[in-house]
Amino acid sequence: MALDQTLANLPVQPGCYLMRDARRKVLYVGKATSLRSRVRSYFQAGAQHSPRIAQMVCQVDDVNYIVTASEVEALILEAELIKRYRPRYNIRLRDDKRYPLLKFTREPFPQLVECRQTRPDGARYFGPYTNSSAMRAFERLIRRLFHIRRCTYALDADSRLRPCLDHHLGLCDAPCAGLIDETAYAALVDASADLLRGRVDALLADLEAQMAAAAANLEFERAAALRDLLADVRKASAQQQRVVSGRVEDIDVLATAQHEDISCVKVLFVREGRVLGDHHAMLEGTLQDTADVPLRAFIMAHYAEASELPPTLLLSNPIEDPDAVSEWLSKRAGRRVEVAVPQRGDKRQLMDMARQNAEESLRQWLADRDQQRQRSEQATADLRDRLDLPHTPFRIEGYDIATLGGNQNVGSMVVFIDGRPSKKDYRQFKVRLETDAPNDYDMMREVLTRRLQRAVEGDEKFLPLPDLLVVDGGKGQLGVARDVLNELGCQHIPLASLAKQQEHIFVPGRSEPIVLEARMPALRLLRALRDEAHRVANTFHQRLRRGSSLRSVLDDIPGVGGKRRTELLTHFRSTEAIAAASVEEIAALPGLNRPIAEQIKAFLSQEQVGEED
Repeated sequence: MALDQTLANLPVQPGCYLMRDARRKVLYVGKATSLRSRVRSYFQAGAQHSPRIAQMVCQVDDVNYIVTASEVEALILEAELIKRYRPRYNIRLRDDKRYPLLKFTREPFPQLVECRQTRPDGARYFGPYTNSSAMRAFERLIRRLFHIRRCTYALDADSRLRPCLDHHLGLCDAPCAGLIDETAYAALVDASADLLRGRVDALLADLEAQMAAAAANLEFERAAALRDLLADVRKASAQQQRVVSGRVEDIDVLATAQHEDISCVKVLFVREGRVLGDHHAMLEGTLQDTADVPLRAFIMAHYAEASELPPTLLLSNPIEDPDAVSEWLSKRAGRRVEVAVPQRGDKRQLMDMARQNAEESLRQWLADRDQQRQRSEQATADLRDRLDLPHTPFRIEGYDIATLGGNQNVGSMVVFIDGRPSKKDYRQFKVRLETDAPNDYDMMREVLTRRLQRAVEGDEKFLPLPDLLVVDGGKGQLGVARDVLNELGCQHIPLASLAKQQEHIFVPGRSEPIVLEARMPALRLLRALRDEAHRVANTFHQRLRRGSSLRSVLDDIPGVGGKRRTELLTHFRSTEAIAAASVEEIAALPGLNRPIAEQIKAFLSQEQVGEED
């Protein structure tokens, strides 16, 4: 359907729209109270758009839309579509790292574990923590205080195992041996959760009372231990609690700062009137956008995965559709979440502090970016001069091979753009060459051939071609790479190799290596490229080997996938026990039935006969 016809037939209901280019790639995702008026506004004559949106509109070839029952449903769907398609013209969070969290697992005797993302598993999450060292120190303190178990056994009230060393050291109350019941252990978990939320007043009072009682009973060693524990709790809480407001309330304070096409959103986490921590994210593509645009984009991205939502969000600027955002947050939290812009009083002072912090974080980020750009430009210019390249290498590709005993051989391709890693352009290759002994030359030939052949055929995933191609190794690897380039008509691509030991650089047409001092920017850049290629290849290789080593004989049984294999091994503990079980016992497990159970039994019986023969 032509774009004009699509625009003419848009409905007036709320929903989400997807702007696509001529290749059907999603350029932009948005939501609207009325799809008809919102989408058509992009294409009206004289419409005023930011440079980002104006550039997007010029590329739109088609518009798809999804009608929803309400504006809140459209808001939820918008967040999911942005996460799925990652459109180029939606505002993007540059700081897309996942900060660590702590969670109490959902089981009779919960464990306290680290994780990187929240899941709908019923667990209790705390964080994120931008300082992982401080988080782990806090975790150790909780184990000392409340004796939360470290073992990973699936325990219940009937568990009767032998207590581990932690119990004998006074660090665990041994729920594995039945020495503490679920109710008492749950009370310890609740107290730990209060400490993680910054609610320490009751805990401090209790520790002081215990210390005084121990001293009165002449239990001086216990009193000294409680004194040290009290000092640690005060120290940990003091590190968290930097500011105290007049009211005891839970608030997230969000403020923005902008510079050209970069915006910084700063969040202050206020719990019970105390600022327990902060977090900031950089958003790009916000040129000429008003402050509410990056602020709303951050809210939708951050709180879609936040572990805990406070009753109130204070914003530095009014945002579009605040009622819908508030309703969406309320559904996520399971209670009312208010979104407001403070005008006066303590909350306004908190907002001013958040805004100052946002401006400082943005200033520091811009200074770091400028310094990094300067170093990168210096390194690429130095590399151009040292290797006598025709122009400064904007895109540099590095290749390495990882192998062990001829099994699971892999190759890596890493890309540096303007002197910095571009991880979205990395590629990994499973080497198809079958050999009993590793042959680095042939494996490097295969990887380079596959990569360059795809580019010659016009595969966009392998375009553009590099301004400099670097292989890990010496003259041998360099010769292989040169032959591949010549065979595929890519001899115009500059080529170099970096030897591992002396870190000599070899280039075609020179019999002697280029030797650079370790401090030179060109060598530092090549070394970083080589080390990154080595890391990616080894990580991929280890992942493949780990997957093959975890393979079970159950994987060879038709109809038994990962879930059924896990269910069988969790219940029976070993394939021998499964083979000894009856068909009825196997079929009684969740996700299995009698035909599959008979198939499993027959397969394992045949395996046992084969082993005896």
